[in-house]
Amino acid sequence: MLADICRVGALLAVLLWLSACSLTPPAPWVQPYERARLADPIMSKDRDPAAAAYLKHVHQSRERSRGAEGSAGGGCGCN
Repeated sequence: MLADICRVGALLAVLLWLSACSLTPPAPWVQPYERARLADPIMSKDRDPAAAAYLKHVHQSRERSRGAEGSAGGGCGCN
């Protein structure tokens, strides 16, 4: 009885281990023919480059430092 349970458990473990193996690579999320639509300028984060540059200038002047967005440290000059 115990030997049968161990065999079934071992068989399930082997099947679970084998199911994790994949012989074919996963398909890409975006097909090559769909990439042209995703590269459309309307999908960009900043639709108006002049307005984005102005808002970046305002943010930097309020932080009292250049490069205050996305870089390490803040406006205090600690780093």
